[in-house]
Amino acid sequence: MTTTDIRRTIDAVWRIEAARLVASLVRMVRDVGLAEEVAQDALVAALERWPKVGIPDNPGAWLMATAKRRAIDRIRHTKMAAGKAQDIVADLEAAQDAAPDPDAGLDDQIGDDLLSLMFTACHPLLSTEARAALALRLLGGLTTGEIARAFLVAEPTMAQRIVRAKRTLADAGVSFEVPHGAELGQRLPSVLEVIYLIFNEGYAATSGDDWIRPQLCEEAMRLGRILAELAPGEPEVHGLVALMEIQASRFAARTDADGAPVLLLDQNRGQWDRLLIRRGLAALERADALGEAPGPYRLQAAIAACHARAGEAEETDWVRIAALYEALAQLTPSPVVELNRAVAIGFAFGPAAGLAHLEPLSNEATLKNYHLLPSVRGDMLEKLGRLDEARAEFLRGAELTQNAREKALLLARARQGQTG
Repeated sequence: MTTTDIRRTIDAVWRIEAARLVASLVRMVRDVGLAEEVAQDALVAALERWPKVGIPDNPGAWLMATAKRRAIDRIRHTKMAAGKAQDIVADLEAAQDAAPDPDAGLDDQIGDDLLSLMFTACHPLLSTEARAALALRLLGGLTTGEIARAFLVAEPTMAQRIVRAKRTLADAGVSFEVPHGAELGQRLPSVLEVIYLIFNEGYAATSGDDWIRPQLCEEAMRLGRILAELAPGEPEVHGLVALMEIQASRFAARTDADGAPVLLLDQNRGQWDRLLIRRGLAALERADALGEAPGPYRLQAAIAACHARAGEAEETDWVRIAALYEALAQLTPSPVVELNRAVAIGFAFGPAAGLAHLEPLSNEATLKNYHLLPSVRGDMLEKLGRLDEARAEFLRGAELTQNAREKALLLARARQGQTG
């Protein structure tokens, strides 16, 4: 095996093992920042040693044993309160002594550890952006540089964001545990919000030259699937997984050969991934089988399912989609939901009806600089034959978007209206 092959293997092992490694270490050392640091120490040790001696038979166990040793060394040399330090070192040494195989006994605890890490990384004390960055770092195993590139910010900026997030958790004394009872219901939306934010930034990038960033979507779906396994009784978790699986099924059809966006109704549905659709519909069935009233992610998954079940765009059940958006608006009222509801009304009952529903949104402060509002208005005006007004709206949308691909699409639509 060449050095390059070994490096690729190490990268793959790290992506697989990073979350469970950090999760187990946080439980032991009781500090997210320290756990992540000693996990990184173990990775550096692997990068130094494995090219010389080869990949160990159980690379995950090797990383865990190395990280524990590094944790003991660090704690003994820190200014941590003596009593606390002695307790942590004793726990780490006991874990090593109790398991000749460094990985033994880990599987019994790893589920709770991973779930605890999810709730810790996505703690509502942190901003949404900080939660997303920390989740990708601790649970996804992404480097700071990878996260920075994904969100199109400078690497030092992202590094500071992650450091501040870990310091905030440490200063607040956030406990590393899965919330229970009423607190679980209060904290779960924070976790789901972060996972879906990561997915959406990959599904339709808000800025940059690419419309889709598959790596972010894949990470979000992986986190969602893990959460669904760890919390099988939570219908909104299955709803979110269903939503992401169904949306991800359209990837191959969402851009043309040049990377330009292809709108939903213009996509070649033969390119949609039927396996992901089946998985998404199965996840939606699991959510519905739990019997609780639909939450926002289940409702959005049900909307996505309407599109997935339509063999052709003309077969889409827009009346049902409009009704689902009405239910979503009642549950989580927001201008963006109303914007999507207007689109559904336009398809279900005609562009004039959709435009009428859209008009009050023009005064919404939160949509003032949102490029999709003029984009949707332009589409409806175009269908009504009001081409000059439509062209002005497409140009306005092009001015507002920060994504180069969407800008090109909207400018093209404006030119079509001019020559049509």
